[in-house]
Amino acid sequence: MAYSLKEELNKKYRFTPGHRLCAGCGAGAAVQGVLRALDEGDRAVVGNATSCLEVSTFIYPNTSYEDSYIHSAFENAAATMGGVETAYNVLKKKGKVNENFKFIVFGGDGGTYDIGLQSLSGAMERGHDLVYVCYDNEAYMNTGIQRSSATPRFADATTSPVGSESYGKRQNKKDLTEIIAAHNVPYAAQTTMLGDFRDLHEKAHKAIYTEGPCFLNVLSPCPRGWQYNMEDMAEICKLAVETCAWPLYEIVDGEWHLSYEPAEKLPIERFLEKQGRFKHMFKKDNEWMIEEAQKYVDSKWEKLKSKCK
Repeated sequence: MAYSLKEELNKKYRFTPGHRLCAGCGAGAAVQGVLRALDEGDRAVVGNATSCLEVSTFIYPNTSYEDSYIHSAFENAAATMGGVETAYNVLKKKGKVNENFKFIVFGGDGGTYDIGLQSLSGAMERGHDLVYVCYDNEAYMNTGIQRSSATPRFADATTSPVGSESYGKRQNKKDLTEIIAAHNVPYAAQTTMLGDFRDLHEKAHKAIYTEGPCFLNVLSPCPRGWQYNMEDMAEICKLAVETCAWPLYEIVDGEWHLSYEPAEKLPIERFLEKQGRFKHMFKKDNEWMIEEAQKYVDSKWEKLKSKCK
């Protein structure tokens, strides 16, 4: 997609400053990047599952959104937006609405990978013309950093604590992007906040302007849950990509495409060592954890490459 980055950066904010998200939070950066991909003149209805994002950006009667906003429960954000999209189509057919609206849902991994999976699956299967964006911070951050099915193996969380009888979460992370791809949606992709946000912007624009149900999975670091210094967010996103812990790819009408392949794939410890939730992995006699994490990443990466053109 050809566009002027300078022009994109000069667009009016659709997600305004002054929200109450933590400094160094990936969720706010993800939302800003997605909404900036909307073409000027188009309006949007933004849906939001209960989450850090919701409690920090919509404190009645104040809102951080220039567009219409709906707060849904954890489990039904996709269903709610499916109903709104259907009502819009009826009103437009009757000539009662003339403006162009886009429908965008944001949910954290707890409300997407877990509690809201049935709602998301239903919306994808029914074919609603909407975009579901998961800002994946890999735990239930809003309610106390409990593990979710998006939490990586070995991560320290309040319900998978590290101690004398536990080495952190015991299960590997669920591959939600692959699950959504199995719904035969026209577009699904993984991205994160890198450099000039070009990858996020281009994929968000594709998702918003592709007809039918589309899905974006955006790795969105959390300084409290991941235990990193707030200024390190961009570096952590880069390391996630360069180690292939979070590969960048898209699935367009069933065809898989790598968006980026590192010239030199970095070892997984480069990503892990920046985060306090993995610090126990670097203690004496715990080398096996790093080895297991590397084996898992390598296996997933090779399988992904075999699928991609």
